[in-house]
Amino acid sequence: MTLTPADLPASLQPLVDRVLARLAQVLPEPVPADLLPLLNQLAVASDFALDTLVRQPALLAQLAAPGCPPIPTPVLDPLQPSDWPAQIRRWRTAMSTRLIWRDLAGLDDVPQTLAGATTLAEDCLRLALDALQREFAQRHGVIADEHGNPQQLVVFGLGKLGGGELNFSSDVDLVYAYPQGGESDGPRPLAAEEYFARLGQRLARLLDETTVDGFSHRVDLRLRPFGSAGRVALSFAAMDQYFQREGRDWERYAWLKARAVAGDIEAGEAWLQTLRPFVYRRYLDFTALDGLREMKAAITAEVARRELHDDIKRGAGGIREIEFLCQALQLIRGGREPALRERRLLVALDALVAAGQIAPEDGSALREAYLFLRRLENRLQMLRDAQTHVLPSDALDRERIAVGLGYPDWDVLRAALAVQQQRVSTEFAALLAPRKGQAAPDALANYWRSLPEGSNAPLLAEAGFLDANGADQSLRDFAQGTGVKSLSDAARARLDRVLPALLHAATRSPQPDAALKRVLGLLQAVLRRTSYLALLDEQPSALARLVDVLARSALLAERLAAYPLLLDELLDVRVSGPMPDAAGMLAECQQVLAVEDPESALRWLNETRLALSFRLAMATLDGRQGAVDSTRQLAELAQAVVVTVLAMAEADMHAAHGEIAGGRFAIIGYGSLGGLELGFGSDLDLVFLHDNPAGVDASDGARPLEPGRWYARLAQKVMALLGAVTAAGRLYDIDVRLRPDGGKGSLVSSLASYTEYQRERAWTWEHQALVRARGVAGDASLLADFEQVRAQTLGRERDPGVLYADVLKMRGRMRTELDRSDAVRLDLKQGAGGVVDLEFLLQTGVLARSAQHVALLQPRDTPSLIDALAVAGFLPEDTAQALHGAHATLLDVGLACTLDRRPRLAPTTPAIEEACAAITAACIAAELPFA
Repeated sequence: MTLTPADLPASLQPLVDRVLARLAQVLPEPVPADLLPLLNQLAVASDFALDTLVRQPALLAQLAAPGCPPIPTPVLDPLQPSDWPAQIRRWRTAMSTRLIWRDLAGLDDVPQTLAGATTLAEDCLRLALDALQREFAQRHGVIADEHGNPQQLVVFGLGKLGGGELNFSSDVDLVYAYPQGGESDGPRPLAAEEYFARLGQRLARLLDETTVDGFSHRVDLRLRPFGSAGRVALSFAAMDQYFQREGRDWERYAWLKARAVAGDIEAGEAWLQTLRPFVYRRYLDFTALDGLREMKAAITAEVARRELHDDIKRGAGGIREIEFLCQALQLIRGGREPALRERRLLVALDALVAAGQIAPEDGSALREAYLFLRRLENRLQMLRDAQTHVLPSDALDRERIAVGLGYPDWDVLRAALAVQQQRVSTEFAALLAPRKGQAAPDALANYWRSLPEGSNAPLLAEAGFLDANGADQSLRDFAQGTGVKSLSDAARARLDRVLPALLHAATRSPQPDAALKRVLGLLQAVLRRTSYLALLDEQPSALARLVDVLARSALLAERLAAYPLLLDELLDVRVSGPMPDAAGMLAECQQVLAVEDPESALRWLNETRLALSFRLAMATLDGRQGAVDSTRQLAELAQAVVVTVLAMAEADMHAAHGEIAGGRFAIIGYGSLGGLELGFGSDLDLVFLHDNPAGVDASDGARPLEPGRWYARLAQKVMALLGAVTAAGRLYDIDVRLRPDGGKGSLVSSLASYTEYQRERAWTWEHQALVRARGVAGDASLLADFEQVRAQTLGRERDPGVLYADVLKMRGRMRTELDRSDAVRLDLKQGAGGVVDLEFLLQTGVLARSAQHVALLQPRDTPSLIDALAVAGFLPEDTAQALHGAHATLLDVGLACTLDRRPRLAPTTPAIEEACAAITAACIAAELPFA
C-alpha cells in the first residue's frame, strides 16, 4: 500500500509535509515523483526510517533501486577497533530502514520481515564476533581441543531469534557456551571459562551499548543456566550437568527454539541434539501444562501489576499465548512425533494441525491472528525503533499506526484487534482449562483420602465390587506403600483426583474386581513417572479408556504396567484409525536406522513394535477387525522388525569385519511368521541361508573372517538384537530348530547344502513346514533362489500312500503329546478339528497336488491356501467356504484368549463345535481321519 496526497487524512498532512521538507534539505536533488507515495507512507509509519535517511541521504537511492537490494556489509578494520561500534550501528540502521521500506512497498510479507530481522541480527552477531575473536587470538591466543583444533565460542539464540521470527526492534536472547576446557596459548593466556566469558561480554557490549550512533541489538543473557547469577559462558559438560540436575519446566520452553547462530555453529547444533531428551520427553508429557500454567500466572500478574492490558504480546489474546499454546502441544507430543520438533511457530502450527492436535479451522484462525499481531507489533516498533508491544495512548500515534496499516481510523483497527485477541484467548483458555471428566462420587473420593487409616468395605460393596473386603485391603495396602508415601505434594494431589475416578470407572466395568486389581498394578508401576499421572489427570477420556482396556484384557494390562509408555497410545488419534500397511510399518521401524547409538536405536525399535502391536490389540479388542487381519498384520510387523534388525547387524559386521565380496545372506520365516498368522507374544521360527562366491576366502575388513564364520556371526547378531532386553522389553523370542538337521545342524546353511537337504534328507513333516515358509529379509536374489528350491521341493511327484501315512503318523504323535482338551474344553490349536488339523489338511493338499497345479506353490497363509486348493479340486467349494468360517472362528476365539491371558482352551460353544466339525469333516473327506 502507498499513500498519495489524496489518501492522507488531513490530520496527518502537516506531519508528512514537515518530515518530507526536512528530508529535502539533505538530498542532493528533488525526490522523484514516483517515490512520493512511498515516502508519504514512510513519513506516516516511521520516524526512525526518516531520521536514518536524513543522516544517510545516499541510502534513499539504494532503497529505490530495483528490488531494493541489501546494503553491503561493512569490513571491520582490525587496526581500528574504535570504529567498529559506529560501523555496525550505521549498517544496522540502514538495513533496518530497508526492512521498513520493503514492508511498506509490499516487497515482503510478515514472515519475510521477521526472517529479515533475524538474518540482520545474526549478521551483526557474526560480524562483531569474528572481529573480536581475531583480536582475542592476537592478545590471548586460542584454546585448542584434544585434537589440537582451535575452539570457538558458541552463541545460542533462544526465543524468536532461534525461531527465525525476530520482531523489528527485538532484543536478542543469547546463551554462550564452548566445547571443552583448557587454556589459551597466547602471550597473555586465559583459562577457557574466563576467555570465553570475556569474549561474550565484549560481544554483548559491542552490540548493546548506546552511542551517538544508537545501538545495534539489545542483548539479554539472563536465560543462561542460573540466570544472572550464573557464569557468562559454560562448557558443554557444565551445560549438560545443569540440565540434568537443575533444568526447569520453563527452560524447556526457552530451549525449544534454541539454535546456534554464531561462532562454532556445527558444534552448537551437535550439542543441541544431546539436549533434545530434556526438551522433548519420550512419552506424552502433560506435565508441560504445569509449567505453562505457572508461566501464564506470572505473566498475568505482571500485566495486572504494570497495567499492561494494551500489551499485544503479554496481554490476553496476545502473541505470547499463541506461542505458549503451540509450544505446550509440541512439548507434550514432540518426544513421540519428530515432525512436531519445529523451531518456527507457523511451521509448528501446520505440523500440529497435520498431527490432529489442532483442528484445521482453529489452525487457520491462529495463523491469521498471529500474522495480524506480528504485523501490528512490527509497526509499533518501526515507529521509533522502540522495543514496545503496548498500544499507543497518543492520538496522533494511534492514527499513524492505523492509517499505515490501511485502516480508516484507530477505532476500526482496535475492533479488528479485539476479534483476533478473542480468538486466541478462546483457544488458549481451552488448552489450560481443567479437564472435565465424569466426576467420581464424593463417597469414593472421601474413602480414598481416608486411607490407609480408614476402612469401608460396605461402601465398596455398594459401589459394585464383588469382593469388597479384598478390594478394601488392596486399596489400603496401596495407600500405605512407599510409592504413594514418597510422592511430592503436586503428584499426590494428582493421584487424589485420579484414583477415585479410576475406582468409579472400575465399578462400571463388567469385571470391577479384575479392573481394580489391574488399575492398582498399573498405578504402582507409574508412580515413579508422575508425567503419567499428569496424563490421566489432564485427559479424563484416557482414564475411562484405560479402565475399559484393563478390564477386558489381562495381556494389555500387563504390558501397560510393564511399559507405561503405551499409555501414550490411548491418546494417539491413530489408535482408533486404520493400521499402516506392511510398507508403512517397515518405514516406521526403519526410522531407527538414522540413530547412531545402537542401544538407543534398539530401544526405539522396541517402542515402535510395542506401539504398533498395541494398536493392533486395540483394534482386535474393539472388534474393528477380525483375528485373520490382526494375525497377518502382526506377521508383517515382525517382518519389518527383522528387516530392520538385519540392517543393524550388517552395519555392525561391516564396521568390525568388512564385507564378503559378492556374498549373499537371507532370512526365511517359517511357521506363523511365514504363514502370516502370528499371535501376540508368538516367537519367530527363522532359518538363515547364505551363498558365498567361489574364490572369496575372507571378508575385506580390518579384522577379516572366513565366510562361514562371518555369516554365522551375522546370524548370531540378528538373534542377539531380536532377543536383547531393553527398557522397552525384547523384540521377539527366536526358534531356529526348523533349520536342516535341527539343533544338530549349522546355524546358517549354504544355499547348496539347504537344497541338497530338502532333496535328499528332509522328512515329510519338514516339507509340510516348507509350505508356509517364505523369505522375510535379506538379499533379493538369494530370496528368489530360495523360492526356486522351495518350488522344486514341494512340486515333485510323491507316493500318495507314503505321504498320507507320514502325515497321519505325525499328527497322531502330536495329538498324543500336545492336545490339552478335556471333557468340557477344546484345545483350539491341537484339539480334534482344531487349527493344526486344518494346517495339516492344507499342507497335505499342497504336497499331493502341486506337481499338477503349480499355482498351489504361491500362497502361504491359510485363507489363500484354502482358495487355491478349492481351485485345484482338492477341496469342494462348499467345503472351502465352511473352512474359511471355521478358521476365522477359531482364530478369533484363540486371539481373545491370548488378549485376556487365558490358555487357548475354550468351552465348547455351538460356534466352536460347528467350526471343529467342519474341519473334521473336510479331513475325513480328504482321507485324513486325524480324529
